[in-house]
Amino acid sequence: MDEIFTPPLVELPLTSNLNDVLTDRVAKNGSATMIERSVSGRWEPMTGAAFDAEVVAVAKGLVAHGIQPGDPIGIMSRTRYEWTLLDFAAWAAGAVPVPIYETSSPEQVEWIVSDAGVKLVVAENAELVTVVEQSRTAAPALGEVLSIDDGAIETLVAAGVDVDDAEITRRRALAGLDDVATIIYTSGTTGRPKGAELTHGNFASLTTNAVKAVPEVFSSGGRTLLFLPLAHVFARFIEVLAIAGGSVLGHWDNLKTVTDGLGAFKPTFLLAVPRVFEKVYNSAEQKAATGGKLKIFHWAAATAIEWSRAQDTGGPSFWLNVQHTVAGKLVYGKLLDALGGQARWAVSGGGPLGERLGHFFRGIGLTVLEGYGLTETTAPTSVNRPDANRIGSVGQQLPGCAVRIAEDGEIQLKGIHVFRGYHQNPEATAEAFDGEWFRTGDLGKLDDDGFLSITGRKKEIIVTAGGKNVAPAFLEDRIRAHALVSQCVVVGDNRPFIGALITLDAEGLPGWLAMHGKGELTTAQAKDDPDVLAALDAAVTRANQAVSKAESIRKFTVLPGDLTVENGYLTPKQSVRRHVFVADFADEIDELYVDTRQKSAG
Repeated sequence: MDEIFTPPLVELPLTSNLNDVLTDRVAKNGSATMIERSVSGRWEPMTGAAFDAEVVAVAKGLVAHGIQPGDPIGIMSRTRYEWTLLDFAAWAAGAVPVPIYETSSPEQVEWIVSDAGVKLVVAENAELVTVVEQSRTAAPALGEVLSIDDGAIETLVAAGVDVDDAEITRRRALAGLDDVATIIYTSGTTGRPKGAELTHGNFASLTTNAVKAVPEVFSSGGRTLLFLPLAHVFARFIEVLAIAGGSVLGHWDNLKTVTDGLGAFKPTFLLAVPRVFEKVYNSAEQKAATGGKLKIFHWAAATAIEWSRAQDTGGPSFWLNVQHTVAGKLVYGKLLDALGGQARWAVSGGGPLGERLGHFFRGIGLTVLEGYGLTETTAPTSVNRPDANRIGSVGQQLPGCAVRIAEDGEIQLKGIHVFRGYHQNPEATAEAFDGEWFRTGDLGKLDDDGFLSITGRKKEIIVTAGGKNVAPAFLEDRIRAHALVSQCVVVGDNRPFIGALITLDAEGLPGWLAMHGKGELTTAQAKDDPDVLAALDAAVTRANQAVSKAESIRKFTVLPGDLTVENGYLTPKQSVRRHVFVADFADEIDELYVDTRQKSAG
């Protein structure tokens, strides 16, 4: 087996924990800004010392509410300042925060609250409180359910005024690196969510080493705006990383208006999933078309990609540099301004970005450092670096992390970031983790110099009737990058050829129609429009060029609706619940193979 281990740059004492990440930051420079909060349209700075004082006050309130060391506490909210406050207050009280997506169904909430044995929940608003309250019958340990919007933080602070500071000091020192810091329930594309037990060492060791490994991005002087769900491990890792590295942290609770937040906060680095970068590109293209500057945009985009690729092949020519400079003044500057104007770096995870988009963003001045990881590995195991960035890969292992490729191509991981196991689920733990190596279920390959590339998902490999193995994500990611496409699901298991079911992007559709001189259409009307179908056919044809004929999509159909978290077809991190989709759309899949009138890709 191919195996690579990157030694840690920092080794923490076994008695340290996540509380030390905050107290060390405060001890170094407690008077410096640690967090900025959006208040009435203004960003108000908060020093490290002020944040720490609020953490202690809320932690006292948890103690006053009967929370004991080791007790699980639920947090159910969108991404906002109070989430980070509650996270660190829970750790200061010796408790174990359990994140819950605000989009979770009552059944999912009931399972998480009961399985984790949650003692108290802080939800964002009264509506979510009602959802949590439905869990009481199945969760006898559940005590109070508080609402942030109805004064939960103030209630906790008031309750804790008589708790001695010494009690919080004592509790902050209780946990060691091997103790559970949080239980994160994997949204999962199949079955009931599993609670991954992540330790203080997982977070503290990995973030400390990541700061040392990528100081250009994560060290003091950086600014980042969190807008991905803090219920997800990726955002949670960055939350801790920002405090460990000396960055200023901000929060934004609405992904649809995030450009407003970016413009005002002006981050130096971003974290996002590939879909965010796809949307940025597509909206910029559509805006250029509306302004009659589509040809200029396409020229500038092609120049950016060519210029970026030249960085890896001996450098750009004099003429290409000239074109790149002109394009920067005409196009790139405006794009970067939309992201706040200060961002030089972005970290992308949760799925493959794609080589073309990677080069485009690097070409305009925003280097996207693609990484890879899972809930069970505290988010990243590998990431590209400013001085070692191979676009199309997910980078080299972070310090303290190891990777190997099994004989069947599966990626397996071990190191300081690998979880302790699944909560109260020894069978699932044994299936995925032997105590040393974690079996990811993803397929990949390692270059000689340690760069890891993802080639597919082990359980999602499609085997056609002809015996051809096809990784659907490879095709889906390319098609989903089109401005018209929201989701794409590739099918063909035990079928004579590969097909696809596509949904239209309701947000991207109006811009595309305007860009092509067409009138308004609903998504239901657009799915049968000849021009729309021709554009999708071209997108599928382009995707097919990256694979063999046996792996290419021969036919596709457009579904009338979209796949969402609310209708159960997407996980909160936007992954398709493939088993649910295939079962519910069995008729549409069957029709794909018998109805010759459906559009086919050339």
